[in-house]
Amino acid sequence: MENAYQIMKDKHRKEFVDFPCFFAYSHEQFVEGMAKFCLLPDETEKIFKIRDTGGFYLRTDAMRLFEMMKRHEKEMQNAIYADITGEGFIYDMFSYVLSNHEYIITEDVEFTFDSFDLTWRDIVMNDRLRHGLELAKKNHYEQIEAT
Repeated sequence: MENAYQIMKDKHRKEFVDFPCFFAYSHEQFVEGMAKFCLLPDETEKIFKIRDTGGFYLRTDAMRLFEMMKRHEKEMQNAIYADITGEGFIYDMFSYVLSNHEYIITEDVEFTFDSFDLTWRDIVMNDRLRHGLELAKKNHYEQIEAT
């Protein structure tokens, strides 16, 4: 069965990858990236840096990037809100992250909250989030035992 959260993440990742930007971790890569934007290396006033990633994009695309990121956030919030039982998108969300962050080894779920910009209190105070997390944890162990 397809994981709705993974489908959304893949869609968002593709949109970000398709966004006009470049990544540079050396001077040579920076020069090459600027050339792709038809800019000289010293025309840095025409670009913005993507915080702590080595990524750069045109200042003229700033609003487009901001709107895309806000839309991604809104789509995620809407999908969480639409899952009235916690057994759909919310379950998929927690299940995906537990599987990809070595939960079986650490048994620590708090790292998952950062992935969704949630706190422990958010989870505890929300029946749907709490139920989805508990169900994902339970099913995660059942899948491991079945193999």
